[in-house]
Amino acid sequence: ARLRPKLGNAACHRRMARRRGWVVGRVLLRLAVVGALLGTAVVVGPAWYVKAVSDDRMLSVDDVPAQPVALVLGAEVYADGQPSRYLRARLDVAYQLFTAGKVKVILVSGDGTEHYNETDGMREYLIERGIPAKKVVGDYHGYDTYDSCVRARQIFGVSKAIVVSQTFHLPRALAICRAIGIEAWGVGDETVKTNSELWAYGAMRELGANLKMVWDVLSQRQPTLGPRDRSVDEALRG
Repeated sequence: ARLRPKLGNAACHRRMARRRGWVVGRVLLRLAVVGALLGTAVVVGPAWYVKAVSDDRMLSVDDVPAQPVALVLGAEVYADGQPSRYLRARLDVAYQLFTAGKVKVILVSGDGTEHYNETDGMREYLIERGIPAKKVVGDYHGYDTYDSCVRARQIFGVSKAIVVSQTFHLPRALAICRAIGIEAWGVGDETVKTNSELWAYGAMRELGANLKMVWDVLSQRQPTLGPRDRSVDEALRG
C-alpha cells in the first residue's frame, strides 16, 4: 500500500489555521443568527403587544363610546404659536369629539416651557374654534407620551378617556394608558397621511419608541409630578 507523504511543519500549520478559521467562522455565523433573532424579538415583541391591546380600542368619532375626557397628545407648534399640521389635525379630531357630545372636557398635554409652548397653542386653537375656554384644560409638563398619560392619571385624576393622535401613534399611547390604569379608547387622524414620507418616518419611529415604553412601564418611571390639579374635575362639574 502506498503511504501518504508526511506533511511538513509549514503545511500542518496552514491546515490547522484553516480549520481554526472554519470553526471561528461557524461560531461567528451562529452568534450573528442568534443576535439577529434576539434583535427581531426585541423589536417585534413590543410592537405585537401594543397592537394586541389597542386594536379593538381604535374607533371613529361616530363609533367610539362617550368618555368624560379627550386627551390630546402634543406635537410641534411653530414660532408664532400656531399648531403644526399634525397637531392641528389632532385638535380637529378633539373638536369633533366635543361637538358630537362624545367628551365633556378636552385635556391638551404638551411641552409648555417658557420658550416653547405647545400647550397654550393647543388651547388657543380649540378656543378660537368655539370650544368654551373652561372646557379646555392644559397640561404643561407632557414632555412625551408616557409623561402625558401618567400625569393625566396621577395629576388630573383621569380614569377614563379618549386619546387623540395620529393612528400610527395611538397603539403605543393606548398601551401606556391601559398599563397605568386609564380605561382608554382612541380616535386617530389620517388626514396628514398624504405626506407619505413623513408618515412612514413616524410609523418607523414607533418601533424604537415601543422599546422605551416597555422600559418606562416596567420601571414605573416618574415624570414631572406635583400636587393634584382639580381643573378637569371642575370643568366636568361646570
